[in-house]
Amino acid sequence: MQTDVVKIGTRGSALAVAQAAEVRARLMAAHGLPEEAFEIVVISTSGDRIQDRPLSQAGGKGLFTKEIEEAMLDGRIDLAVHSSKDMPTVLPGGLEISAFLEREDVRDVFIGRSIAKLEDLPRGAKLGTSSLRRQALVLRLRPDLDVGMFRGNVQTRLRKLEEGVAEGTLLALAGLNRLGMPHIATEVMDPERFPPALGQGAICIESRIGDARIGPMIAAIHHVETGDALLCERAFLGALDGSCRTPIAGLARIEGERLRFSGLILTPDGRETHEIATEGLAADAVRLGADAGAEIREKAGTRFFDSWQ
Repeated sequence: MQTDVVKIGTRGSALAVAQAAEVRARLMAAHGLPEEAFEIVVISTSGDRIQDRPLSQAGGKGLFTKEIEEAMLDGRIDLAVHSSKDMPTVLPGGLEISAFLEREDVRDVFIGRSIAKLEDLPRGAKLGTSSLRRQALVLRLRPDLDVGMFRGNVQTRLRKLEEGVAEGTLLALAGLNRLGMPHIATEVMDPERFPPALGQGAICIESRIGDARIGPMIAAIHHVETGDALLCERAFLGALDGSCRTPIAGLARIEGERLRFSGLILTPDGRETHEIATEGLAADAVRLGADAGAEIREKAGTRFFDSWQ
């Protein structure tokens, strides 16, 4: 193993840095390397800086990866750690998702300021979220609520909640677990009623294609089952041209050699939904996801997708 310091790029939020540290720890253990063999490089992204409007209006989820990917392409970092749900389906030329860590809990949680459950909020109560998926799912269950934009990292959103900007918000349980904060959740959402974002709970590693030094290093910590599940989910997303402008949910589960996938698309107001379920061999993950995406697109029809524009 070469002795040059491996530079790991990440966003600067507490959660993003914790995820990068987890990758570093796994690489240290897999290769018997000391902590000083790795450097975590924090990179400010457009998605972190733009806080005054929804990502759907600012340019989509690629805003969380653009500057990090530029740093990798010009050699300032060797690999990047991302939340899989933040990754666009099309990556810049020369880069690839080369590994996934084992998936964490996929569920969302509700955090109420004074009321513990989403269903118990009074009519007209303000709920804050920056996710169109969560907005649509909330409005499907509670069309009487006032759902508004709630941007920022976990700590920022919690501060806004304390200040009374909203009566409640929704976050990913995986992120709270990684921050050691699962206790702040007042309700864990049933994934059948409130399905997760595609890729939710999974950390992915992005690197340069054909990097003979970094590729084998990362391969040692890749979790195969998570990788197969995410191949399916990302293929489904790709077939729907999914971005932060599109309310899409879904989850692939691996059981032995079998893969089961369920997907859901919604209008932003939550009033119209289309669901799909499929299963097959995990080895066919990409085909299963892409076929499910094509089928649900045909089922919904062109008019449905006009509401996403």
